[in-house]
Amino acid sequence: MRKILTRGLAAGAAALLALSVGACGSSEREGGESGEQAGAAKGFAADALIGVALPSKTSENWVLAGDLFTNGLKEAGFQADVQYAGASTTVADQQAQITAMVTKGAKAIVIGATDAAQLSTQVAQAKQSGAVVIAYDRLITNTKDVDYYIAFDNFKVGQLQGEALLEGMKAKKATGPWTIELFSGSPDDNNSGVFFNGAMDVLKPLIDKGELVVGSKQTDIKQTATQGWKAENAQSRMDSLLNSTYTGDKTLDGVLSPNDTLARAIITSIKGAGKPIPVVTGQDSEVESVKSIMAGEQYSTINKDTRKLVAETVNMVKTLQGGSEPQVNDTKSYDNGVKVVPAYLLEPVIVTKASAAQAYADDPKLSPLTK
Repeated sequence: MRKILTRGLAAGAAALLALSVGACGSSEREGGESGEQAGAAKGFAADALIGVALPSKTSENWVLAGDLFTNGLKEAGFQADVQYAGASTTVADQQAQITAMVTKGAKAIVIGATDAAQLSTQVAQAKQSGAVVIAYDRLITNTKDVDYYIAFDNFKVGQLQGEALLEGMKAKKATGPWTIELFSGSPDDNNSGVFFNGAMDVLKPLIDKGELVVGSKQTDIKQTATQGWKAENAQSRMDSLLNSTYTGDKTLDGVLSPNDTLARAIITSIKGAGKPIPVVTGQDSEVESVKSIMAGEQYSTINKDTRKLVAETVNMVKTLQGGSEPQVNDTKSYDNGVKVVPAYLLEPVIVTKASAAQAYADDPKLSPLTK
């Protein structure tokens, strides 16, 4: 059975539901969802204003997403209002931006949440105005006013990271026990728990058996969190772990890192301490991390092609504009604490040095790095 984090970590409710993933049509939604969503799909003008509220530019993929949404929505005939939250990563900027989009008359609002649990007032305003609300990449929690969720399968992302960590360590040392450390993302991002629980779905059975040893004994997500997804916070924690747990000749075999930015910060810390670089996972296929993988430092990343995710989101908006319900492929797994949000999930791809050339063959930015 697959477990999905269903409530915002910022609200302190890291509840898990054991739910099977169903590839169901939109007519099969439970609890009256079909009627609700049909109401959301009444259609609107072909040149309508579409709002896109994104978090701070903390990764290359968020920067790319903004450009892709601006161009993709305009090419589809819409007016595009694409906004980023401020560099402070506080939710207040995004709350104000969504309210402004409602005031301007946006017919659909796509939201990559800065804080998944603190947007209920704003999405309620959007729904009351007649707008469709689409949660992009990060599920918005504790509200009935989210119509759709579109993302890569983030629980599977975590599973792939856990599997890559094991494979990388076994390639270096055939038998355990292996000593590892665990990092997770920002506690105000609902995905942080999804990634972490996906990875622990793979790792925890081996931790329980003693085949994996967490050197610091820090296995709770509150202990492993990285506030704001900030590199300096991950580097500082890694520094502390090295000083407290890995003095002398004690070795570290692997580090579960939830994304590439944090992976590079962790590696910087380890190199600065003069220690051998362990197996380090990542996510997002950032340029510097692909370079690091090809250089034999970072072990793996996850390819979640932002171009595909934005294109599918724009297609969803176009379908809604025409008065039809968009395609979804998961109507059971994403309970946000108030409702099960119909989701469209894309498949993530694990990338190591051995698979990079194939994984990025059609990516003009990353393919040259693998030569």
